[in-house]
Amino acid sequence: MARATEFETRNGFARDAITLANWRTRPYSFWSFRNVAEMVRSARIQTASSAELPDPVQNPDLLARPAARGADHSIADLLTRSEADSFILSKHGSVVCEWHAPGVDRRDPHLVFSISKSITALVAGILEDQGVLDPATLVGTLVPESANSAYADAKVQDLLDMRVSLDFDESYLSLEAYARYRRAMSWNPPSEAGNDEGMLSFLCSLKKARGPHGGVHDYLSPNSDMLGIVLERATGERFPDLCARLLWQPLGATADAVITVDPHGAPRTAGGVSCRPHDLLALGQMLIGGGAANGNQIVSARWIADMQQNGDADVWAKGTQASFLKTGRYRNNWYQVGGASNTFLAAGIHGQFLYCDPDTGTVIACTSSQSEPQSDALDQGLLAMFAMLSAGD
Repeated sequence: MARATEFETRNGFARDAITLANWRTRPYSFWSFRNVAEMVRSARIQTASSAELPDPVQNPDLLARPAARGADHSIADLLTRSEADSFILSKHGSVVCEWHAPGVDRRDPHLVFSISKSITALVAGILEDQGVLDPATLVGTLVPESANSAYADAKVQDLLDMRVSLDFDESYLSLEAYARYRRAMSWNPPSEAGNDEGMLSFLCSLKKARGPHGGVHDYLSPNSDMLGIVLERATGERFPDLCARLLWQPLGATADAVITVDPHGAPRTAGGVSCRPHDLLALGQMLIGGGAANGNQIVSARWIADMQQNGDADVWAKGTQASFLKTGRYRNNWYQVGGASNTFLAAGIHGQFLYCDPDTGTVIACTSSQSEPQSDALDQGLLAMFAMLSAGD
């Protein structure tokens, strides 16, 4: 009988058991979400910093508190139940609690899925302030290959606000549209026919739905992959380099991030970024701090105010995500809690969150490897816990 490898002893399965067919399912995702560049071709988003991570602040007393008022389970229990991998809470710029699941190294990067959309929007906002990108520009002007697709007459702002009229099914377990999409981004095994298209070809094949652009809020991930291509065309620079130069390096990120790319190098800006949870936290801290970090004004106060204030609550209420946030809004690929709250957040499937409350100085970064792509019960439980922690000491 062969002796178990060190990898198998540590993870409970052999490395060759993980494939493109199963890497997003438990138990494999617990490892693969922290090692995506080993599964899918990826490009580096380089940092210029050699900063060490701060010493961990474990705060067992906070973790032992009820996860909600009157709950019979603790914060630590909820994190475990929701298959969280890392959780970091900061108040007024200082970490007050850091938790990691057994087997997670705090230095590990983690795939943040659709938080990538929010990161990409920050790069777009910086370019807008530099006069390089006009959100009113038609996508077809920058990407002429899209002339016969839904995107030809969509504005860049429509991409940012998920208000593109697009005939696409955002069903993560779909064996048709979404599986084809994932083959185009190299996240799924190739089809047996071997004629899979790349990302740009796939995006330019999508047709318009009923209704005009700029109407309903319809959350469709291809919009944000097209946004990444738009940014590359507007600047002549690859997205990983853009993100590094405009965001990751001025932020002083402690480690390189990575982003998955298709065989032609097209970036998965809708969901392919992996980074350290501490660097995700720093991103949120920068935003609630007026867009500045390390003496650098990275994102303008104008753009942050636009993101926070100019989402349309009525459009949200009639859109495809209304149940996620009862009084929510959506603007520039960021969610606003709405109502009396100034809280905004980024979120991704399988339990990824960056929660930012400028009124209480709270930022929470939570990365997970949840078994299901989407669980309303877990999402609502975590959001309620974040709100409680934000409101408390």
